[in-house]
Amino acid sequence: MIDTHCHLADIKFEKDLPAVIARAKEAGVERMITIADSMDEAEACIAIADTFADVFCTVGVHPHNAKDWKPGDAERLKEMVMQSKKVRAIGEIGLDYHYNHSPKSVQRGVFLEELTLSREIGLPAVVHCREAIKDIETIVREVEPLQMVLHCCTEKWEDIAWLIELGHSLSFTGIATYPDAKVIRRTIEQTPLTQIMIETDSPYLAPAVHRGKRNEPAFVAEVLRLVAKLKGVSVEEVEEVTTRNAVEFFGLMR
Repeated sequence: MIDTHCHLADIKFEKDLPAVIARAKEAGVERMITIADSMDEAEACIAIADTFADVFCTVGVHPHNAKDWKPGDAERLKEMVMQSKKVRAIGEIGLDYHYNHSPKSVQRGVFLEELTLSREIGLPAVVHCREAIKDIETIVREVEPLQMVLHCCTEKWEDIAWLIELGHSLSFTGIATYPDAKVIRRTIEQTPLTQIMIETDSPYLAPAVHRGKRNEPAFVAEVLRLVAKLKGVSVEEVEEVTTRNAVEFFGLMR
């Protein structure tokens, strides 16, 4: 298994990160992708990935932090990519119209710039979307990124089928295990297994059986089991295919 989206630089992991990573390994999680939300966190993610052999990372600015984007930040991200071979994607980038911590127009401009950067330097993009799928589609169709994954997918199938048609991927979290997550489970059922990845988004969104606890990469197995159940195939098959999907997407061959 690969946890394709976790926030190991989050303060909630500050005191016991080595133990968290060890538990993930014991649970069968071979590799983890720690995701950046800001310029400062990107540097922290690189440091973590360079410290732990089985952790890789992304660099990018979350839409919540788009208001802090400065001229030259795209070049700075490019330099970070050159800084470490463990940087495997641009992310977490995208749009969030639920909280609007940054103005919508600013979010769109920064997302366009970061997604364009991902294409220019040949890295995949890890995309966040909340209540903004139409604008995500507009920008994706304009930029035509090489590869992208819509992480923590909670959208209706009808709203994101176009992404699958374009050859991109969807990633699912523990939210899909919640009793009221019927829309997400239907999207999983409709999505080809070859375009699915699994993640925790930890320390947030713990699966139903761990609800109320801090989420961590070891819990990604719950998402794996749910996907197998919904697809009507073995856990082993889902593990094999989703791992292969992640390895190819993030270039983890070694």
